[in-house]
Amino acid sequence: MQSVAFRSLCIAGLATILLLTASPSAFGGGPVDKGTDTGAGLEGDDLYARATAISYDTSKNGSGPDVGSVAVSGGSWSPPACWLAPKWTAEKFAKETEAGYKKVANDPNQAPHARKGSYEFRQIYKDGKYKNYNLDKQDKGMWWGPVENPNAPILERTSCNSTLPFWAENGETPDVENAITPEILAGLAYEQIKVPGTEVTLAPKTATKVNLPTWAWLDKGEFQPVSVTASLDTPGLNIQATTTAEPVSLKLAPGTEDAELYPSSGECRINGDGSIGEPYAEGKAERTPPCGLKYLRSSSGSTFMLQATITWKISWAGTGGTGGDLPDGIFGTTQDVTVQEIQAVNR
Repeated sequence: MQSVAFRSLCIAGLATILLLTASPSAFGGGPVDKGTDTGAGLEGDDLYARATAISYDTSKNGSGPDVGSVAVSGGSWSPPACWLAPKWTAEKFAKETEAGYKKVANDPNQAPHARKGSYEFRQIYKDGKYKNYNLDKQDKGMWWGPVENPNAPILERTSCNSTLPFWAENGETPDVENAITPEILAGLAYEQIKVPGTEVTLAPKTATKVNLPTWAWLDKGEFQPVSVTASLDTPGLNIQATTTAEPVSLKLAPGTEDAELYPSSGECRINGDGSIGEPYAEGKAERTPPCGLKYLRSSSGSTFMLQATITWKISWAGTGGTGGDLPDGIFGTTQDVTVQEIQAVNR
């Protein structure tokens, strides 16, 4: 078994090599949005980067002027910070490792531990555990390595970097911690979900009155499920996952403690036809709205900031019949509400 010191030295060597040779195309590039970028016209390293990058199909995502990303509702779950995935063909890994090693060896400014680390790292793949970078297996597999989620906190996204590059045959998903899976792709697709803003319809429309119920609703069809598909399509592995967000409830926050909510929780469940609440109509003035609120004091020439937040149920389905639920997401907007005193007429 490799000692901790030896492994740390090799990782330091790997880090030095990557810093000296890294380019966006060399390490898989960034997210690819299939809704706007097809990759046409790419060649060479850029084409390789596209082939090894995770792509996102956002054609079924939310749209509109107030569209935004959902926030995780409660709990400590977050999208994956890093993962292990196919990154290099045998030829590409050999080329980059040799180039990095030569730069370190020929740079008089490199520290002794960096020189030793790069040498030990090179030896693992050239004349050690592996032989000549597996060049004789060029078309049979790929070298796997750590990939960082640029949206994750820096200390979390580097947690996979302790794993040295390793070889896996084409079509094989290695049984190692943090190896890319449909579930990891589903978590990354979660980050790309966009949902529309939430401006509810109110009655009265312009200004409500103190101690009179205000009806709130969203028409059916205004909120529909949205989804994003994340895919990894490489010569060695083809997997994908679709993450879907479906609206389930509306929660109202009146912007002042001097108010009552209907229902008292302030959470209005979605109806069977996809609407929320019930539109106000003539003759309903004496009824309690199924979704709404009642202000107990005026806004005194100003406005209250009514916050309307939609809860979205998040689920996913992936390659090989995989799937499940992810934590609910929430997204809300605010709107101004003017509340006036009822004026009495003196005769």
